[in-house]
This record gives sequence, structure tokens and C-alpha cells, in this order.
Amino acid sequence: LSQDPYWINILAFTYLMGGLAASWNIIGGLGGQFSLGHGVFFAIGAYGVAISVTRWELSPWWVMLPVALLAAGVAMLISWPTFRLRGPFFAIATLAFNEVAFVLANHMESITGGPRGLMIPFKAGWAEMVFKDRWPYALLMFVFVALVVGITVALRRSRLGYYLLAVREDEDAARAAGIHVLSIKLQGMALSAGLTAVGGILFAMYLRFIDPPTLFTLQEVGVKFALLTLIGGNGTVAGPLLGAALIVPFENWLRGEFADSLPGASMAILGALMVLAALFMKRGVVGLLQDAWRAWRHRRSDS
Repeated sequence: LSQDPYWINILAFTYLMGGLAASWNIIGGLGGQFSLGHGVFFAIGAYGVAISVTRWELSPWWVMLPVALLAAGVAMLISWPTFRLRGPFFAIATLAFNEVAFVLANHMESITGGPRGLMIPFKAGWAEMVFKDRWPYALLMFVFVALVVGITVALRRSRLGYYLLAVREDEDAARAAGIHVLSIKLQGMALSAGLTAVGGILFAMYLRFIDPPTLFTLQEVGVKFALLTLIGGNGTVAGPLLGAALIVPFENWLRGEFADSLPGASMAILGALMVLAALFMKRGVVGLLQDAWRAWRHRRSDS
């Protein structure tokens, strides 16, 4: 595929969305906090690197850690009051933050460029994270998704991971067991937000142009991270990756097939499939595969 830019583009976005969905899964799957505001942290990463490159001529590699830490700090700041809410009320509150950030990005032209957005100049080279070919971007995004998965695996085996799972199952029982629930949620959200900001940096350097609709569109950013995880398998390591591997290429194929004949049909088909998946695959693709594996082993043991 190295000589086919179309498929390299799909591969790169599949890796990127898999990493972003896995980042969301840290707080949404392991922690059980259904956030719809991760577009804010995604935008912090994108705007942070775009401003650093265009105005201060800094290398994206140097700003990656500071921007991730900034996103983690913002996440803790806005999550501290909202974590006192539960269930759909928490999700609505995070959705409101996404809309507020969209309005601010549109009006703060001196910082974000407003509706005109920001254009990152083309200066090819690894130091600038800009390449003539597409395959280096796919490689970078593969490294990103591998990093997030590695962190998720390590987190599941750590004390923080066990605490997040306990909070997800029953907050009151976790609190009664001596777990500081708010602190655990904030730590999980900070880690998830920092990794999401790194994904935003890669996204901005890949497109080299960002504006508020690109970063804050709910169905393409905030909700999509959650949907990929839910379809693949919420709270599992492989779930976000499976969701991205199935949905992103299929979505691109639908757009190509129905772009001329039935505009908008691709979104309708994709939405219907997601509704069906939510109705009939409560534990996602991973849960479906696990059930099939158990059934096969049970039949084999009986025979």
C-alpha cells in the first residue's frame, strides 16, 4: 500500500482514531465516565502545536509534552465540578464544555485564527513532523496507537486501574472501601486528556490546517471516540482498535459509493448500523467474539 496515497490515508486515520478511542476508553471504559467533551482536549493539542509552529517556529516534538500536560490540567480543572454529576447529567455537562470551546475558538481570532483557522507551513522533515509522502504519517500514528495501548495494558495492572474499575462498577461501594473517588476520576481524566491532545497534535500536523468546525464537530470528534469504543468493546484493550478498524475504512467506502447518487446516505447507513450494534451487541465486537469462543469451547468439551 506504500504507493497508494488513498489507502495510506485511510490506514493513518484508522490508527489515529484507534489511538484516540483507546485514550477515551481510559476514562470512559475503565472509569465508566461517559465523556462527550474530549473534543476540547483534542483541540488543545491541535491548536497548541499549530500556534507553536506558526508563531514561535518551534518543533512539534518539543511542544508535545507541554501541550499534553496543558490538556491534562484543563481536564482536571473542568472535571472537578462535573464529576459530582453522574450518568447522563455528566455526559450533558461535558457536551456543554465542547460547545463552549467551539464558540470561544470561533471568537478568539488573535489566538485561534477564528473561523479562518490556522495553516501550518509546509517545511518537510522529521524535525518539523511534515513529510512529502503519506507513509511516515501512518508510521507515526501507528506508534501513537501502540503507545496508548501499552499505557492501557499497564494501567489495567496498576492500582489506579483497579481503582478506576471499582469506581465504574459501584462508586458508593468504592468510596466505602476507602477509595478517594474524585481523585481517581481526575487522575483517569488527566491521563485520557493528555493522550487525546497528543492525537490532536498528530492530526494537526497531518492536515496542516485546522479550524473550529474540524476540531469540534460532535459527530466526527466528541461522539466518534465513544462510538468506536462502544462498538468495539467498552472497557477492553482491543475494543477501541477493533471499532476503528471496522468503522473508519467502512465509513470511507460508504462515502465513496454514495457521494454522487445519495448524498448523506453514508451517514444514515452508518448511524443505523451503530444503533443495531448498540441493541444487539451490548458488549461490542469483543464481547461477541468472547461469547462465540466460549460457546465453541463448550461444544468441544461436550463432544
